[in-house]
Amino acid sequence: MTNEKLFLQTLKGIKTDRVPFWFMRQAGRYLPEYMALRKQAGSFLDLCYNPDFATEVTLQPLRRFNMDAAILFSDILVIPHALGQDLAFKVGEGPILTPVNNLEKLNALSMEKLHENLSPVYQTISNLSQKLPKHVTLIGFAGAPWTVATYMVNGKGSKDQAETRLMAYQDRETFQKLINLLVQATSEYLIAQVNHGVEVLQIFDSWSGTLPADEFIKWCVEPTKQIVENIRAVHPDVPIIGFPKGAGAKIKNFVEKTKVTAVSIDTSTSTSWVRDVVQPLCPVQGNLDPLLLVSGGVPLEKAVYHILDHLKAGPHIFNLGHGIIPQTPPENVKMVSDILLNYRR
Repeated sequence: MTNEKLFLQTLKGIKTDRVPFWFMRQAGRYLPEYMALRKQAGSFLDLCYNPDFATEVTLQPLRRFNMDAAILFSDILVIPHALGQDLAFKVGEGPILTPVNNLEKLNALSMEKLHENLSPVYQTISNLSQKLPKHVTLIGFAGAPWTVATYMVNGKGSKDQAETRLMAYQDRETFQKLINLLVQATSEYLIAQVNHGVEVLQIFDSWSGTLPADEFIKWCVEPTKQIVENIRAVHPDVPIIGFPKGAGAKIKNFVEKTKVTAVSIDTSTSTSWVRDVVQPLCPVQGNLDPLLLVSGGVPLEKAVYHILDHLKAGPHIFNLGHGIIPQTPPENVKMVSDILLNYRR
């Protein structure tokens, strides 16, 4: 018997009796209490940078669903913002940034005030480390350099990241400098998160799936590998979860090269393949379709049991294949959490 948290046991490769769970974007727009606080905050960035508000938002889903982990409420774009890039979140449009698409604009960014600008996030982590229930693990996170760069170069989100892919092909030297800057800033940011109380880190590479194999290695695998090495040079024992969304069969190479502790699996990836190919390498996390969480009913229930049954032979953290979407009924999240709390392997 051990008093160690279930989530941390699983990340050590231990097959626990009950599968630990949390949901990406578990704090967010599907909860009425979040929307009330979001309105009070005034803007999304104000919500992220107010430690009291961000702490409250992080805790809200735990009061309803008894997850095994809480993820820091913030955003992947606080890094470019902290480096000096203009950032605003506009209703109906999402994030809007001043594009960094040439060397002159890149050189205007600076590491000088990184930690000063991110200090509200660190205060939120300190708050949470005191307020979370004892069995709940605190997850910190950052966006991977490639995914963050897609927003920085284009100035907003895009369907195929074409502008950023073109820059990576046409001005490789400048793009490499941007990735190098993001590796440094992200490494320091994640190390500081652990310093303030985070127990596990997750690196989100949400747009890795748009890259061909060689570019995937260059812009996703290599930067993540360097970040993992930088973190472990300071915090050798902190678990790190990689999430190369859309990577498909490239996940195996990603795990082997980056040496992440665990890997998150998106919805498109077969659980049978994950069981046979990935789970022998490391613990896996995932991969319920977020739209099933919206639809509910028998299809949702069947999908939850399908994932649990397929991955029960090895270490598995139940999660979604991507984040909860705003139209999700909270009662569907409750139904899934009830199944998970009662399922035994």
